[in-house]
Amino acid sequence: MTRGLDAYAYLKSPIHRWEVRCKLVSLLALIFAFAFVQQLILLPAMVVVTLIYYGISRLPVAFLLKRLRYPGFFLAAIAILLPFSVGDTVIWQAGFLALRQEGLLALILIITRFLCILTVGLILFGTAPFLTSIKAMRELGLPAVLADMTLLSYRYIEQFGEDLRRMQTAMRLRGFRVNNLSRRNLTVLASLIGSLLVRSYDQSQQVYQAMILRGYGCVPRRRQRFKTHASDLVALVVTCFVAIGFVVAEIVLAS
Repeated sequence: MTRGLDAYAYLKSPIHRWEVRCKLVSLLALIFAFAFVQQLILLPAMVVVTLIYYGISRLPVAFLLKRLRYPGFFLAAIAILLPFSVGDTVIWQAGFLALRQEGLLALILIITRFLCILTVGLILFGTAPFLTSIKAMRELGLPAVLADMTLLSYRYIEQFGEDLRRMQTAMRLRGFRVNNLSRRNLTVLASLIGSLLVRSYDQSQQVYQAMILRGYGCVPRRRQRFKTHASDLVALVVTCFVAIGFVVAEIVLAS
């Protein structure tokens, strides 16, 4: 899974060295604090905090931009609709198109909050092997069934993508052109999707049977031993303090 979420999990940075349980608690607190923010005046501080954490993590900018590609379609749809459909204060008009102040401000709030939360999430899961993050969640109380489902889902999303790329390459070599949306091509694409689903189901059955043969559910789990240092606790306290600061500032400004 070289192109997965944890493709840069083995870089050397303070965020990578941060003990995973402390990192989970701290960055999740920061994500919830960002989601709580409604005041536009707090958005620059959110962006600065996010950039500081991303810079410390030393993750490549291309890694972030690649992960923003698909959410970008969602943001583009909001950017097209929201400023022209929400609010009563018109600040620009051309024919039937009217740019409204309330919709524009709501768009700025949604996009900034979304990008900051997504970036912090990438820092959280991109600076440690995904398996280690799941083990840390188990240590923090995540039920075993949910941990296994999360890990297997992540594993098979990657496998599904790899199968799709391999089949698309084979189809292109045979002269198939996806840009030509004819009835025949739609039939071929439907067959491709069906083949992927059937193949994924067969693979999941084989993996489940292999897990059962190896004693899944019967052998006691070996617990991951995490070592927490003073620097991990300091980073935990500082990040939680920042998160609480955003929540307090939001409450004060709202009142």
